Amino acid sequence: MKFRRQKICRGTATFLSVPSRTEAYRPLFFVSRPHSFERGFTLIELLVALVIITLLSIAGYRGLDSVLQTREHVAVETRKWQHLSFFFSRLNQDIAQAILRPVRDETGSIVRPAWIGNAVTVGESDAELVFTRAGIPDQGVALQSPQRIGYRLEQGTIVMLRWPALDQALRAKPVRYTVLEGVSDFKLRYLDKDGIWQQQWQYPTELNKLPVATEVTLTLAGGEVITRLFALQ
Repeated sequence: MKFRRQKICRGTATFLSVPSRTEAYRPLFFVSRPHSFERGFTLIELLVALVIITLLSIAGYRGLDSVLQTREHVAVETRKWQHLSFFFSRLNQDIAQAILRPVRDETGSIVRPAWIGNAVTVGESDAELVFTRAGIPDQGVALQSPQRIGYRLEQGTIVMLRWPALDQALRAKPVRYTVLEGVSDFKLRYLDKDGIWQQQWQYPTELNKLPVATEVTLTLAGGEVITRLFALQ
């Protein structure tokens, strides 16, 4: 608060006069502010922003979809090769345990060789590969004795046949197990003791003759061709 000096002619004395309340609270200066106008987005700016967000969303969706498809493809391929590995491992164990044990058919009058390799199958109980294998000691009583088994391609699936006994009873049917799916072709050939590959193995006069090795060629439904060689003990 400022005081102003005011002279009053009362002799020689000088008094200070106090400003009034209105004058005391009167602002000393004024700040003039320019008028500000708030400006929003135009329709074109909103459309541009919407287009950018849409493009980013599409790019993100395509990236995520590509990752999911790649993941699914890897999972399918992994399962396929796992099944192939299991099939070849099982076939290798069976072939390695092949034994010289001819069997009689269901009529009891015909003796079949211990190992039969057919180029063409005839009948639902026939197979491309049929042989006698030794028993499995640690797989229960039913599997401890020698077994008559076979491998057959049936409607894109390799099926393993297991007969209930070596010398088959009348009207005996093998039990069927699916061991591999997605196969379009199943071929075998057999190496004899002279080093010659045979397309089939049928020696009615030599019932105890086994090949030295067996070559298995699979053609998968996707077109892949896989060949494995198995040696007999």
